[in-house]
Amino acid sequence: MAAAAEILADLPLFAALGAEEMALLAEAVDLKTLQAGETIFEAGDAGDAMYIVTSGEMEISVVDRAGQKIILTARHRGDVFGELAMLDAGPRSATARALVSTELLELDREDLLLLVTKKPEAALHLLGAMGAMTRKADLLLRTRVARNVQDEIDDQRSLLEKLTDWIANFSGSMTFLLLNAGWFAVWIYLNVSKRASFDPYPFGFLTMVVSLEAIILSILVLLAQNRQAAKDHIRDDVEYEINVKAELEIAHLHEKVEELTHQFRQRLERIEGKLPR
Repeated sequence: MAAAAEILADLPLFAALGAEEMALLAEAVDLKTLQAGETIFEAGDAGDAMYIVTSGEMEISVVDRAGQKIILTARHRGDVFGELAMLDAGPRSATARALVSTELLELDREDLLLLVTKKPEAALHLLGAMGAMTRKADLLLRTRVARNVQDEIDDQRSLLEKLTDWIANFSGSMTFLLLNAGWFAVWIYLNVSKRASFDPYPFGFLTMVVSLEAIILSILVLLAQNRQAAKDHIRDDVEYEINVKAELEIAHLHEKVEELTHQFRQRLERIEGKLPR
């Protein structure tokens, strides 16, 4: 499977393997084809294989205690998923579903054992790569607990969008009101006092200019409101993520408290058993 060998060679997990080791691994993998919407495994299923995306897109998701679906990530060509369950023989921690027609390479525990048996040093390479991936995940969790709404929106604004936001903000200021009032007063004074007669009473040209100004400003304000609605949507997503993390942390603390309480009761029972009656 020359194509499989090329894909495996591009993966950080197998980058340290030699050509002979890579060839053995490529011969051991199996090809899986999924249709859009098809599930390869669900959370809680027994896991004995990992998968590598060769084409298409996979969605990795979990369901929280409230029954809501949380999309963890998406996997594209060259991405790996399901490796933890293959290594520790534990149940799947998430559900993997194909978003489009997808092809996967399947590597089960027996295939990996065959590789390690023929090339024992390959185990060290794989463990080192897994350790690097774990360190990267830990660093990500430490540095980015929650997303910043301003980073999500403002850093991606174009020059025109920044100008639109500035005009919308400026049009709602007292400075803008005073400038318009002064401009109208000077315009009317010049035409009423006959110092200039470019727009005599009833000031039809001024009325047209003010109408155009109102139309343009209203459109700019609507654009700014749409951007603010997008910010609010992202802010709601961030708040939801924080709530989920807080709920998981509280559940973890609750389990720790229950464990400590259980240990305390056991020790108390042992102490009471040793006391004379």
